[in-house]
Amino acid sequence: MTRSSTVQSARTDAAQRLLRAERDRVPCNPVRELIGSADVVAAYAVQSAVVADSVARGRVPTGRKIGLTSPAVQAQLGVDQPDFGVLFADMDRSTDDVVRMNLLMQPKVEAEVAFVLGADIDIDVDADAESVRRFVALGFAAIEIVDSRIAGWDITLGDTVADNASSGLYVLGDQLAIGDLPDLAAITMSMSENGTEVSTGVGSDCLSSPWAALAWLANTAREFGSPLRAGEVVLSGALGPMVPVRPGGTYTATVSGIGSVSVTFAGADA
Repeated sequence: MTRSSTVQSARTDAAQRLLRAERDRVPCNPVRELIGSADVVAAYAVQSAVVADSVARGRVPTGRKIGLTSPAVQAQLGVDQPDFGVLFADMDRSTDDVVRMNLLMQPKVEAEVAFVLGADIDIDVDADAESVRRFVALGFAAIEIVDSRIAGWDITLGDTVADNASSGLYVLGDQLAIGDLPDLAAITMSMSENGTEVSTGVGSDCLSSPWAALAWLANTAREFGSPLRAGEVVLSGALGPMVPVRPGGTYTATVSGIGSVSVTFAGADA
């Protein structure tokens, strides 16, 4: 077997491991055993295979998510750079009264700013925190429900990238038009669990600003041949530490200048 075929076989095995874990709802061993912990090219190749399988099964891509933007989250997971994943239509739980626990395996919640794009970001030069704003139509207070197919969240950068950036579900709350958004580097966030504060942060904790995070995504997505398009939802990354979900819990996040967002989870058996 040639080196190239060995590499491809390892990537295929990694994708199948993650897809099997998702299908069976049984977390798997880390895929770094197959692709390494820091080979970002290999990890995104696995992610692409996982996403392609999802699309083939009828899931509809609707946006992107940025992960690992907060120093607190990077410290929690032992990584040192952001990543991105793909959002699907069935991940949006904004209108659900209750999110069923059996949709997830090891869920955690984090509060952030989400965007809906009003135009394609198809410029040939690098976007920055200023230029990227003209492509955005709306901003939201959002809660991302992250999840991992890797047992015990035992992940490196390679594991989480391959696992579609540890995507799960998301909830969009209060929204503002682009012209009404506050200074996103200066916003504050507080998230509570059943009324008790469990996470706090500020906009500058998200790669210096959610705008800077969006610019990073626009540039990185273009480099990978998949530029951001009008209508896509972008979750810009955590403003504070992730919090493990407790069955029956209600999580409410308030983002200053934008508003609030809330999600309630069913009991353990639902």
